[in-house]
Amino acid sequence: MQNLAEIDELIKLISKLPGLGPRSAKRIVLKMINNREELIRPMAKNLAEVYKNISRCKNCGSLKSISSGCNNCDNINKFNKICVVENIADQWSIEASSVYQGYFHILGGTISSNNQNKEELLVDALVNRVKREKIEEVILATSATIEGQTTAFYIQDSFKGVEVKISKLAQGLPVGGEIESLDDGTLIYAFKNRNSFSKD
Repeated sequence: MQNLAEIDELIKLISKLPGLGPRSAKRIVLKMINNREELIRPMAKNLAEVYKNISRCKNCGSLKSISSGCNNCDNINKFNKICVVENIADQWSIEASSVYQGYFHILGGTISSNNQNKEELLVDALVNRVKREKIEEVILATSATIEGQTTAFYIQDSFKGVEVKISKLAQGLPVGGEIESLDDGTLIYAFKNRNSFSKD
């Protein structure tokens, strides 16, 4: 195999993407090289624009554009509920199902089993949003993993002394399941049958 540093580096970078290993990355790189004008040139331009113009909102955790701001925060409709998810892929899955109409709050991960990630999550921003926007219900749509449930309990504790209903998606969620991998029917059931969340 030819040893080209640029190609090797590109394969390493692509293989870091979810669901891709070195073999898949090699196939993708070869496809791109064989279609330079249709793939590489527009992709390089688009990646540069995304890098320059798209960032994570510090208020809600969703993606925002420098030019148009954050659609999640600036939504012209005023909702009285916030759905809390672990990542943006979860938000997109729920939006695609059309089962939920309201604000989203994207944590950016979960609390790991050694409790090292609490400060990195946007929980304080969530509490501030609920107080500022007079939110009536916080829907915890964290995954059914140990980390997801630990995060849900941590969020509930963060709302002590705050007048707000906290609910959790119903157990249509399989144990160990992640939101983004669920089908629309399961999401609809989980939202419609959500219940008050407590440690008891």
